[in-house]
Amino acid sequence: MLSKINHIGIAVTSLDAAVPFYRDNLGMAFTGTEEVAEQKVRVAFFQIGETKIELLEPTAEDSPIAKFLEKNGNGIHHIAYEVDDIEAAIAKLVADGARMIDSSPRNGAHGARIAFVHPKSSGGVLTELCQSGH
Repeated sequence: MLSKINHIGIAVTSLDAAVPFYRDNLGMAFTGTEEVAEQKVRVAFFQIGETKIELLEPTAEDSPIAKFLEKNGNGIHHIAYEVDDIEAAIAKLVADGARMIDSSPRNGAHGARIAFVHPKSSGGVLTELCQSGH
């Protein structure tokens, strides 16, 4: 069902403050920013091997990222796993008794289709399924 780790999502209060560390200090390849209006976030992506690091900055006070930052501060928000068929992956998880935040895919960054598994079903880790858009 899973083919690789697509990305690790890290919540930050400011992309402008966080990007230089990943780009300049760690030397990761910066691949740009994108606003995902549906998720109320602005994201910055970095490539490291086959995996991406996704920095998430809220664009509204009611953004899930804003709520996460208020409760936890900056830090790892989710791990996203690549799947070939997101509907089949959701169906399997539901059949196996997992609780889903998204019972059907929604739009994510880079034209990806995404769905989140509730942390109560994944040992406290917010888990994202990601079917690439390219």
